[in-house]
Amino acid sequence: MKIEKDKVVRFHYSVGPVGQPSEESSKERGEPLAILAGHGNIIPGLEKAMEGRETGDTFEVDVPAVDAYGERREGLSQRIPKKHFGTVKLEPGMQVVLNTNFGPRAVTIEKVGMTAVDVDLNHPMAGKDLHFDIEIVEVRDATPEELEHGHVHGDGGHHH
Repeated sequence: MKIEKDKVVRFHYSVGPVGQPSEESSKERGEPLAILAGHGNIIPGLEKAMEGRETGDTFEVDVPAVDAYGERREGLSQRIPKKHFGTVKLEPGMQVVLNTNFGPRAVTIEKVGMTAVDVDLNHPMAGKDLHFDIEIVEVRDATPEELEHGHVHGDGGHHH
């Protein structure tokens, strides 16, 4: 079965900036990532590179920043009360995940003050061309519920 819109795809990946070592891998977590193809569940460049692939396929692809997490946007900083970070010892350059009204968001610590923390809201991989190593583990038809919700349920997906 080929990957196309409305198919569930489970895959392992590793990713890092082009020409540099991998910074993240699904194999470290043990579970492949699960997406609903054609529904914007992953960055557009990677989703496009998966089209037409099948279970068992392995491939490498370089995705330019514009088709990944976008270009870095200057001035995308925010000052946040330190209490929102709990007891974590914060240092400039550190990446943390904040819970926002729109769900979890990865931010980079810029400056730590006595009562407030300045964070960079750009995605940590914004502005970087990315290199992916991909292994397609499974391709299947989506269930009616998955299509209605726009995401995968069960293994590697969303649990309601």
